[in-house]
Amino acid sequence: MVISKKNQIRLPIFFATILGSGFLIFSMYELGYWDELLTVLAKDNYIFYWMLLVGVLAEIVAGSMGMGYGVICTTTLLFLNIPPHIVSASIHSAESFTTAAGSISHIKLKNVSESLVKKLIIPAVIGAIIGAVCLSYVGEYYAKITKVIIAFYTLYLGFKILTNAWKKKQSKALKRKTNLTRLGILGGFIDSFAGGGWGPLVTGTLIKNSFTPRFAIGSSTVAKFILTVTAAITFILTLGIQHWNIILGLLIGGIVTAPFSAMLTARLPVKGMFIIIGTLVIIMSSITIYKSVFN
Repeated sequence: MVISKKNQIRLPIFFATILGSGFLIFSMYELGYWDELLTVLAKDNYIFYWMLLVGVLAEIVAGSMGMGYGVICTTTLLFLNIPPHIVSASIHSAESFTTAAGSISHIKLKNVSESLVKKLIIPAVIGAIIGAVCLSYVGEYYAKITKVIIAFYTLYLGFKILTNAWKKKQSKALKRKTNLTRLGILGGFIDSFAGGGWGPLVTGTLIKNSFTPRFAIGSSTVAKFILTVTAAITFILTLGIQHWNIILGLLIGGIVTAPFSAMLTARLPVKGMFIIIGTLVIIMSSITIYKSVFN
């Protein structure tokens, strides 16, 4: 089997993660801390293990659709009654590493337009900082209202994902004029405040406006990496590091799955995945809204 260039880049990261994790587990066992580690990982109703599963599923979705990691993670964490500010902070901390691998892959494969990245990155960073600061304070003190707002947003994204299952391929139309500054600020703010949404909004808009798909996806991924790191740092400065078990679960699940997601999803029916994921997001978002409003 021929390994793609993208997976040639990701495989060393995967093996380094496996070796590092194996060494850490062996060291904990030899030093007599194994039982303590299992106790710590069992905290908060075994949420570490749930996040491992969510990280794997979210990475498979992102690998097949080019977007959706944040949407899946946010919807699931809200469903599990995690406060909104912890949701976004945890996702962006984990995504700082997973988006780095994707960015390196796109740069190596020459899928990145330098001019497009430059036009997106500064507005995206500004939007990410504003979104993270707003969520750090609004999300903490008005968690119930914030949760409902974000749940309605993920509900909308769920319908967007579902409609993609029946969307016809777009014709080669002339490129529409796109306000990249406004798009970057809005995308950065929504992604940071809502825990996800950069891909559906920014990448989707660029492709819809007839930017070359490989450059739209590659450039958007690099810009996403910078805004993710910015949001993560902002959350650390405003909130500190909280719920490391959520971050670690998402991180390990995503990194372990990343090298194989492209190979796996190539064999999965994309239309069926759109339908399943879209339906799940709609159902879970609806339940979150109901629980937040009526409980």
